[in-house]
Amino acid sequence: MDQKTIKTALISVFHKDGLDELLQQLNAAGVKFLSTGGTHAFIESLGYDCQKVEDVTTYPSILGGRVKTLHPKIFGGILGRRELDSDQQQMAEYAIPEIDLVVVDLYPFEQTVASGASAADIIEKIDIGGISLIRAGAKNFNDVVIIPSKDQYAQLVDIIKAQGAVTTLAQRRQFATAAFGVSSHYDTAIHDWFSKS
Repeated sequence: MDQKTIKTALISVFHKDGLDELLQQLNAAGVKFLSTGGTHAFIESLGYDCQKVEDVTTYPSILGGRVKTLHPKIFGGILGRRELDSDQQQMAEYAIPEIDLVVVDLYPFEQTVASGASAADIIEKIDIGGISLIRAGAKNFNDVVIIPSKDQYAQLVDIIKAQGAVTTLAQRRQFATAAFGVSSHYDTAIHDWFSKS
């Protein structure tokens, strides 16, 4: 069975534009939401229930927002292999929830550089949690759907409209391919800035 049902979605995005339609489709399909900070507030402002990441991790957002999702209960929920009994046993032992969909839109690093911002502001726009979520979701594409930027929202909306909150292995691999493209481009932009500054 290469089909997987999306039951829980972790959503952590910088830009909220275009997210409302995706949320509407996911909610209609019975998907539960998990989120942080401004994204959590945005989801609830649309009238949807949304669990806070800190309620899962028991840690608040710390270090000025630098650490929000970086926690074993989040990354375990993404990276846990559903077919491995040992992974499933550890997830149960440590109360790690399965996360089936990860939606990320990274901090706007390139736009911040282009704006002429200070070096300190540019460094704060180097996304750590988001890029880690993208890589984790893409690595475990066998079980997880990764939406690495707002450019992929429409593609997932079309899938949900056509087949509900169910994806095929081929579709998940396609999203993973796009995800590694996003992470590669992002890291290249950061490397280029460091090389020139």
